[in-house]
Amino acid sequence: MKKQQASGLNFHIDKLTNSIENVQSGDSFPTEISLLTDLGLKSVTRKNGWRFNWSKEFKIPERDVYKLTISNNPNIIQGIVSLEVNPDHVYMHLIESASFNIGKRKTYLGVPGNLVAFACKLSFQRGGERLCFFCCQN
Repeated sequence: MKKQQASGLNFHIDKLTNSIENVQSGDSFPTEISLLTDLGLKSVTRKNGWRFNWSKEFKIPERDVYKLTISNNPNIIQGIVSLEVNPDHVYMHLIESASFNIGKRKTYLGVPGNLVAFACKLSFQRGGERLCFFCCQN
């Protein structure tokens, strides 16, 4: 039997914002977080610049995959997070910004911060007291 190795998620919160902020202009854009659907799943592939296999994550019944979009622009996904709600906590399995929101040439600041804030809010709403970031990989 293969031993599972605990590993943490590796992400950087570039800025804490109530929305996401355009790097060039400094303009702020309100966001929405909603469940990723089958239709949205078709655009989050490695071919389109996403690093994780979101299709595989989407198929795990106990996990919910959420997308972050700019309000009134639901077709361009800014970031994604996979969460599992447990009685006392929310478990964050994966988090990823769209490729155009990573690195020195990113378009928007605040994507990871918005996703983590949503996970924390969800945990408190469901009666949990904490958010867990660590998972086991095979």
